[in-house]
Amino acid sequence: MTMSYQHLLKETTPSALQQTTHPLYNEIEIQSHWFSGHFPSHYTDNLGQNINIISPGEWNHGPGPDFINATIEIDQIKHHGPIELDLHAQDWDHHGHRDSAHFDNVILHITLHNPDPTHFTRTSKNRHIPRIVLDPEDINHALGKPRLTQALARPGRCLTPLANLSHDNIQNLLQQAAQHRAKLKANRFNQTKKLHSFSQALWEHLADSLGYSNNRLPMRLLAQRLPIQKLLKYAADDREAILFGTAGFLHPDLHQKAPTESQQYLQALWTRWWKHRQNHESRPSLSPDWTARSTRPGNHPQRRLAALVAASNDWNNLTSFALEPAPFKSLSQTLTHLTHPFWDHHHTLRSRKTDTPIKLIGKSRLNEFLINTLYPLNIEDDWPTYQSLTTSAPNQKIKRCAERLFGSLTKAKPHLKFAWQHQALLQIYQDFCLEDLSDCESCRFPQQLANINTSRFQT
Repeated sequence: MTMSYQHLLKETTPSALQQTTHPLYNEIEIQSHWFSGHFPSHYTDNLGQNINIISPGEWNHGPGPDFINATIEIDQIKHHGPIELDLHAQDWDHHGHRDSAHFDNVILHITLHNPDPTHFTRTSKNRHIPRIVLDPEDINHALGKPRLTQALARPGRCLTPLANLSHDNIQNLLQQAAQHRAKLKANRFNQTKKLHSFSQALWEHLADSLGYSNNRLPMRLLAQRLPIQKLLKYAADDREAILFGTAGFLHPDLHQKAPTESQQYLQALWTRWWKHRQNHESRPSLSPDWTARSTRPGNHPQRRLAALVAASNDWNNLTSFALEPAPFKSLSQTLTHLTHPFWDHHHTLRSRKTDTPIKLIGKSRLNEFLINTLYPLNIEDDWPTYQSLTTSAPNQKIKRCAERLFGSLTKAKPHLKFAWQHQALLQIYQDFCLEDLSDCESCRFPQQLANINTSRFQT
């Protein structure tokens, strides 16, 4: 018999979807994925009407609903206006939206939980607002997050069958897992591209990549609230001030607490931000939740934002370079040579000047961005190029996957040379280790792997 990665996913689904607790969701994160287009576009509302999402809207910086200027169809009739997204249907009343004139023009109420279907969403003028409920499977798919953050530290039951597979079958399994992961990434990029543009999708994905693990969401939110095409209407200096100001990194006495050589730059940055503050400053509840915990100076969120600022200064070229076929030499050269008079020698807005220049985007960060964003877009047409990408030494996450699936780094070493192999291990670990809440006891993945010993993995 032949086996495929899709078959493995299908056969292990009953165990993978077992769930004993109700997941906790971050409302801001759900809203971010709504804006990016990671949810379906067709729904049925609480009154049985057909809802078609044409545009998710723009982030609202001021008081009122979460999104403005959205466009939907209700039974094929277009409506244009604000959208509100809440975790619970009753939040509309609990948060005072029913009594607020700011919410009178809302055209759609989106919720994750609707325990009382007889509850209606109404405005201060007693107008009924259509309500849709996001499906849990759609939410999990949109978030792209497994149910567990980490499986057991010790090797699982899948260790023996995977370690005993033939080299060819292991390679075929990893290849299919890598291709599956690349297609998932490409689909997410293309969803955003379809709703907004290639340029905006690239802007969001670059911001997400620069955010590293701790600040991906704040960086992505910033890129969504400040769409690149709107930012490009401003001069470069104003654009920089708007990005740092909207991020919440600027305040009037910042320059007074900084080293003398930085004070002029920081004071000018605040002065420019003051001119645009009214139009771009978000209400406190929408302020990005930055973290600098366990972060090396070169990865501080202010410095990562500086890299995004520098990229915006050459954005038209970057967009055209990203549309070129792999290996994206022009794009790579441009990103690794980004420069800025202040940030070439500073880690943060208040840090002291360094003697030697610091790259805004290093080679490893560039490679991660390309592997996770642009290479997957061409995976079906140019798999050999993707397959040839080497990578640096495995990080802790890759090592954990390897030890979990092979039992030791020594046994996994032949399968850790290329980037696609790292991607494959991450996908297998996510699909079959982090999705199973049974702690391995009822997981079907090991038995399915054992079956491959007498078969050929289908490529």
